[in-house]
Amino acid sequence: MENNYQKWLWGKMGEKCAANLKKHGFDAHFVSSAKDARALIMNMISGHETLGFGGSATTRGLGVIEELKASGKTVYDHLQEGLTPQENLNHRIQQGQSDCFLCSANAVAVTGEIVNVDGVGNRTNAMSFGPKKVIIIAGMNKVTPDLKSALARVREVAGPMRAKSLGMKTPCAETGVCNDCDAPQRICRITTILHRKPMMTDISVVLVNEALGY
Repeated sequence: MENNYQKWLWGKMGEKCAANLKKHGFDAHFVSSAKDARALIMNMISGHETLGFGGSATTRGLGVIEELKASGKTVYDHLQEGLTPQENLNHRIQQGQSDCFLCSANAVAVTGEIVNVDGVGNRTNAMSFGPKKVIIIAGMNKVTPDLKSALARVREVAGPMRAKSLGMKTPCAETGVCNDCDAPQRICRITTILHRKPMMTDISVVLVNEALGY
């Protein structure tokens, strides 16, 4: 029963968020499940031959990468097993030159802004300029009321959880609390806010009425 109320509340937020994203120039969609998101995304990317993937647990959880590889598409995935450091770097560079780049967001504000924090910058660069098409997928657990709360989510939720998932030796991965550290493995080094759709980049945002990713 509680889950039904959560889905109802997320549904109201998701519809409003999608409407505001559209006002800001994004091609925004709100779908009820990861299954629906996968079908929509596969349709969006059907005409593209080279595809880049950011280090996104959300996107990977949809199983899109495996299907694309099986269909013979060229996939630039720097988390692919067995890559040398140079190959890893090359994949990150190619992501920004791919036909289509897929990633998630650290937070999306209901007011229509998209917030991302990176350690390297391949994701934040590729999602704003370079690829012909960008698709951002986010579960409703990442949607917050406004820009201020979106920025806070990165520090209080996304950053610590992602650092922990990657096995990073940072204070937040130990305590769960961000203290704006100077740790060598700090992953919060670059912050981008998409206030509006970048002028030369076609961006679709797919909001999913489920909890996905960190």
